[in-house]
Amino acid sequence: MARGSDPWNDRVMSEHSNVVIVGASLAGAKAAEALREKGHSGAITLIGDEAELPYERPPLSKAYLQGSADLDGLFVHDQQWYADNKVDLRLSCAVTAIDRPNHEVVLEGGERLHYDQLLLTTGSSPRHLDIPGTDLDGVHYLRRIGDSDRLRAAFQGGAPVAIIGAGWIGLETAAAARSAGLGVTVLEMGELPLLRVLGPEVAQLFADLHTRHGVDMRFGVQITQIVGEDGSVTGVALADGTTIPAGTVVVGVGITPNVGLAEAAGLDVGDGIIVDQHLRSSDPDIFAAGDVACAFHPRLGRHVRVEHWANALNQPAVAAGSILGEDVAFDRSPYFFTDQYDLGMEYTGHVEPGDYDTVVFRGDPASGEYIAFWTKDARVLAGMNVNIWDVTDDIKALVQSGRQVDLEALADPGQDLSELAAS
Repeated sequence: MARGSDPWNDRVMSEHSNVVIVGASLAGAKAAEALREKGHSGAITLIGDEAELPYERPPLSKAYLQGSADLDGLFVHDQQWYADNKVDLRLSCAVTAIDRPNHEVVLEGGERLHYDQLLLTTGSSPRHLDIPGTDLDGVHYLRRIGDSDRLRAAFQGGAPVAIIGAGWIGLETAAAARSAGLGVTVLEMGELPLLRVLGPEVAQLFADLHTRHGVDMRFGVQITQIVGEDGSVTGVALADGTTIPAGTVVVGVGITPNVGLAEAAGLDVGDGIIVDQHLRSSDPDIFAAGDVACAFHPRLGRHVRVEHWANALNQPAVAAGSILGEDVAFDRSPYFFTDQYDLGMEYTGHVEPGDYDTVVFRGDPASGEYIAFWTKDARVLAGMNVNIWDVTDDIKALVQSGRQVDLEALADPGQDLSELAAS
């Protein structure tokens, strides 16, 4: 590690220090905001390789894709905020290396910037398929504003849509395409959508939701290639000899954390940049937050990486506090949400496949309004509220308490959830 024999104590922890943030994302912008709110008066440089101001990504597969949200509504702050808060915002600017011994980042073109503390909010990138035809016109990945713009334009053409992957991006995109009146086929190699996240009991409900809205859901399929004519996509070929006609193909098979800079610099990486509960990496002057951070979670007792908006929103305040020498830890329960058709959902907690033994439903899923609880040994590990609002705090309290609960009372809508959480 850098700086002397005891780097944990030798670090520059000063409100006047020079902080560089690599990744002009939601996490990066919120970290700059948190540093200023906590009284940091030193230099802050926020660097990103996109041309747009830092923005929030969830609308790209939801309201913005459907045309019901405008571009300005996506931005974390307007241009003037960065000037007013003396944040040196560098857009369309790539960082090519981290020089840890000299405490510098190297920019494309060779410029070097000094840092006292460095925060990596480099996010993640879509996984690409390694099959023939992915270079055809009409094949889309969805991660950036330009991706969403191109996909929205494609939807206006009216051609049928094939979506490869039934994760959150795939299902939200399917809902947007159906809302545009398009024929949609979802192709998934697993038995159900979101199976690893939700388990079979709840995953089936999402399969049924999309089937009811006219999506052709195909599970257990193997894709051999994307086919086309004259350079443009015409369909997706399956191993069973079937070809699914499509003028637009959306690939949503997961994301990969952008750890390249960290790995090349010799930081500990795995499923993301490995950081402790303070969001500090194996180098005491380098921190990470958002999609790229695989953080030790004190309550869960293990490292987890959460690929959702809430981490990018909430982790930066902890990273900023740690940069300034505060004794803070990120211990919030993971949280995410989705909107698909008439379904609005929030999920609080964390469950690995095989971790739970029972799913308890409060309310009838067929009604479209219910809460699902994943439990083990009568302890609530996670909860998902569907079209029922203002219960997230109660679910969070149940998850974080670690207490055993009466499962019959948990399932009974007549039992006050806040009282159950507080008991």
